[in-house]
Amino acid sequence: MTDERTIGGQSPIKRQPEERTISGTPQTGDQQVDHALRPRSLQEMIGQERLRDKMQILVEAARQRGDALDHVLLYGPPGLGKTTLSHILAYEMSANLKVTAGPAIEKAGDLAAILTNLRKGDVLFIDEIHRLGRAVEEILYPAMEDFSLNIVVGSGPGARNIQLSLPKFTVIGATTRLALMTSPLRARFGVVERFDFYEPAAIQEIVTRASRLLETKVEPAGAEAIARRARGTPRVALRMLRRLRDYAQVRANGIVDAAVAEEALSLLEIDDLGLDDLDRRVLDAIIVKFSGGPVGLDTLAASISEEPD
Repeated sequence: MTDERTIGGQSPIKRQPEERTISGTPQTGDQQVDHALRPRSLQEMIGQERLRDKMQILVEAARQRGDALDHVLLYGPPGLGKTTLSHILAYEMSANLKVTAGPAIEKAGDLAAILTNLRKGDVLFIDEIHRLGRAVEEILYPAMEDFSLNIVVGSGPGARNIQLSLPKFTVIGATTRLALMTSPLRARFGVVERFDFYEPAAIQEIVTRASRLLETKVEPAGAEAIARRARGTPRVALRMLRRLRDYAQVRANGIVDAAVAEEALSLLEIDDLGLDDLDRRVLDAIIVKFSGGPVGLDTLAASISEEPD
């Protein structure tokens, strides 16, 4: 849902969910900072122990065979580290990483251009892979399965099919909407893994590590305050850390302790449960206006002057 604020009696200004501190969706400025804070190797990766162990075995086996990694599909809520893991896997395999996204590949020719520029062992990361068009998927199927590219030259009765061989490469797909992926595309991935939300202890460790890289002093109690509210999502925790760093620099002595963390998070209107003002208004409407529900999304959105999306 979007949040609307009226300024000077003018039309409401909509605040998109992406702008909320507690949103797991990437925001402006996240990418540059998050890239600097990313772990580079599986050994540096914090949390997701089960997934990390599986990836370690996958990497070691591929190394021993001198082969490319099997195709990997990563799914789960936003902000948990799917993109980060793709970078880690490429690093572990000493491979070049090519990054693109489903919406950016509009035509089959766009994908063909990417595939023909891949070299042996390269990793192709496709974010939001569920948004690939059907025509694009048709090109990807033989590329993933047989490492070949089928190109149709000409049209009508004179059209002919040319098959090009591709070097062995790895596709890593990431999606927050696994159910929207077609079954044939899912079937092309040899490894399908889900990202789970992180335990508070892991989030606290991530915050502590990031504070060192940001050269910001964060006391254990301050890191714990962030971890408790981060909804098990590293991206949210790191965003909170940056806001608390700013607050400590301006209003305190530059140190994020328990008191500074509580003051800053209170200013951001984020409570002990990690809920912000919009969350509380939604819950209040369900409990008070609709007696605990059930209530439809459109009706709920209208009751708090929000958009359903």
